[in-house]
Amino acid sequence: MLAITANDLKTKGIPIIEDSLNNQDEAIITVRGKPRYVVMTMAHYDHLRDCELEAALHEVKRDLKNGDFIQESAADHVSRVLAMP
Repeated sequence: MLAITANDLKTKGIPIIEDSLNNQDEAIITVRGKPRYVVMTMAHYDHLRDCELEAALHEVKRDLKNGDFIQESAADHVSRVLAMP
């Protein structure tokens, strides 16, 4: 993954990000030589979000299949959540 220095970002602006993302989906921005941030294309971000939602859906389906859930009224749910430490 390509690294962009904070100084390059400051002096060259958005074009250096655009150039970095021409051939890859992500680039690291370093500050004082240490990786600090990641920038990515919007398409890659959307893909990661889709993956995250797909994983959550699989987790819920697994919990339902295993009976690992609580069925309760909204009022009971609120009471239980408020009683949590």
